[in-house]
Amino acid sequence: MPVALRTARLLLREWREEDVAPFAKMSADPEVSRYLPAPDEGWIARQRAHFAEHGFGNFVVELPGEAPFIGVIGLNHVRWKLSFTPAIEAAWRLAPAYWGKGYALEAARAALDDGFSRIGLDEIVAYTVPANRASRQVMERLGMTRDPAEDFNHPRFEPDHPMCRHVLYRLRLSGTRR
Repeated sequence: MPVALRTARLLLREWREEDVAPFAKMSADPEVSRYLPAPDEGWIARQRAHFAEHGFGNFVVELPGEAPFIGVIGLNHVRWKLSFTPAIEAAWRLAPAYWGKGYALEAARAALDDGFSRIGLDEIVAYTVPANRASRQVMERLGMTRDPAEDFNHPRFEPDHPMCRHVLYRLRLSGTRR
């Protein structure tokens, strides 16, 4: 059975074929790729497989009646071997036309609530490059906290790459905001 989440303004739903083209367009936008690496060719297939195997993943975010695709937000298993894994990561990627409207926070909060309630998680992490203040503010507004001792170099990048260093935020079930 397909999983979907609703918020006051948004629908978070599983992937459809018609989402592939707007996802590719959004991911190719220089503003989006400023702090996020371009997803590889298998990214969407991995998201669908993750949903099929675990019952959760990165949802397509829809603005009902206005836009069938504004980005992707959800939870998934961190696929890298890092000091804090195994872990479940909250992640978001929105098209720039939808930035600054509270959609990332609203959708991420719904995904976190789903993770702690329906999925039964005890902790969710999120990470980004230090310069990505907008995403860090979302993490902080979600109640996530950072211990600088846990910041790490992402294994996808060489140490001198500008996207190598990442800050790690955590949210434990007892720390959720309702």
